[in-house]
Amino acid sequence: MNYRLRLHIIFWIAYILFESYLEFAWISSSYASVPPFDRWLMALYGEATLCIVKIPLSYFIVYLLNNLSVKIRNAFVSLSISVIAFAVAIAIYRLLVIYLILPYMYHEKTGPQFLFTLDRITSSFLDLVFIVGVVVAVKQYRLSQAAKENEKQLVKDKLESELKFLRTQMNPHFLFNTLNNIYALARKRSEDTADVVMRLSKLLRFMLYESGSNTITIADELRVLNDYLELEKIRYSDRLTILFTKSVDNEAQPIAPLILLPFVDNAFKHGASESRFDSFVHINVQLKQGQLVFTVENSKDENGATEIRENIGLKNVRRQLELMYPEHTLAVENERNSFKILLTINLLNHATI
Repeated sequence: MNYRLRLHIIFWIAYILFESYLEFAWISSSYASVPPFDRWLMALYGEATLCIVKIPLSYFIVYLLNNLSVKIRNAFVSLSISVIAFAVAIAIYRLLVIYLILPYMYHEKTGPQFLFTLDRITSSFLDLVFIVGVVVAVKQYRLSQAAKENEKQLVKDKLESELKFLRTQMNPHFLFNTLNNIYALARKRSEDTADVVMRLSKLLRFMLYESGSNTITIADELRVLNDYLELEKIRYSDRLTILFTKSVDNEAQPIAPLILLPFVDNAFKHGASESRFDSFVHINVQLKQGQLVFTVENSKDENGATEIRENIGLKNVRRQLELMYPEHTLAVENERNSFKILLTINLLNHATI
């Protein structure tokens, strides 16, 4: 028995018990001579019998509202069908009451003269309208909840697609920068070329097999940063001062993969590589109780009018931060001789995508 069928069965059992209790209270004064348990059984059997009409009518009206109405595309025809359905249901309802429930369950003598009196038709109609209204309301609520869940899933799928696209953009961009470094070393016939290729293969292995996960540990992210810095040290040799400091209280703290690397890449491509004197890149990582503070500062030529430039990777990582970390701040300081980025992230509040 599937989950939905169980829910429907539970709903109707609960409804029958509820109506039986109301009927039991209603007939208690009229059938005071009947033992309470027998009165309860009379009410229970009567209400269960009436569900022969109520259950099909309720599902038919729900089907009419949610399926047939869309196909018919005519409000008048839909209303006419509903009126006919209620008329048939009321007729069967009255027949059950007069020829089955009253004589065999309540042990009352009755006749056809009570079949379609106005007060009894009105009472039957209100009883049917109540349960049909409840069923329709429950159905509409479930449809609205399903629509909300579907909308959430569509938004989630869209964000996942966007995030994957951003990462696929960033990885080739980083590779392009590194290949430029290898090309420069190869032209100089540097002995470090082989070492650079080996380190690059390690980074590519990480990007291909590990960066596809939603999160990695902060230790893995810092290891990638360190490997990248080693590449740059080989490239720049003594022409650049690189300082990498870190203070991490939990190396297993999850973080989005490659979320920090574009800032470091940007410092070298648009900072150190364009500085002629006293070039430096200073990186500091602090993690305490899930709060990350990440700073990258690099030298640049003295030019106060220089606009802040962002490569593809840096633009993409801004968008990734918006998608994945609602609680983050990113401050950029463009001074005459330096360019500094200060990023703070609450890693404990990670958006589920």
